[in-house]
Amino acid sequence: MALVFYTNPMSRGRIARWMLEEVGATYETKVLAYGPEMKSPEYLALNPMGKVPAIVHDGQVVTEAAAICTYLAFAFPEAGLAPEPDERADFFRWLFLAAGPGEQAVTNTSFGFALPDDPQARGRSGYGSLDTVADALAAMLAYGRPFVCGARFTAADVYVGAQIQWGMQFGTLPERPGFADYAKRLASRPAAMRANDLDNALMPEEG
Repeated sequence: MALVFYTNPMSRGRIARWMLEEVGATYETKVLAYGPEMKSPEYLALNPMGKVPAIVHDGQVVTEAAAICTYLAFAFPEAGLAPEPDERADFFRWLFLAAGPGEQAVTNTSFGFALPDDPQARGRSGYGSLDTVADALAAMLAYGRPFVCGARFTAADVYVGAQIQWGMQFGTLPERPGFADYAKRLASRPAAMRANDLDNALMPEEG
């Protein structure tokens, strides 16, 4: 099966790259520049949002980093990164929290969007506050739980873990107990290191 990966090293494509390395897939990388290249008719035919990442796997198009992680987990079951039946609740719960309310809270806060100081309005936002999101993620890791689904690393850790790692790196997520140890566990994975090296090699030279 042919697998093509559209990305930019300064994007959420890093999450998809990590997942591709975790499943051990053979893939072709196509780096798209921000601006006209991502908005070209050819690419918009694949992803009308005009952004990366995206993959085309045997003719099937998948966009959105969380969706790509989930799709690849099921497309390559031999990698063992899809949830077992008793892991599905945690898998989907925390993956969708990070991709929905979590990303929304981080993005809104980074742009200085302040929610009204009213409980009803905050409830309508879907996340309430950035601190609420951080507290929820910390609760996920409470009691020494090493990964999203418990004792075993899954595709959910690629996405949720990337959000926590980036939040710590760029200061966009409040610190909470467990975050640093979790991020360290994930960063030590061989696939994560390979993916990071591949994307770093694509970064534009400074100066």
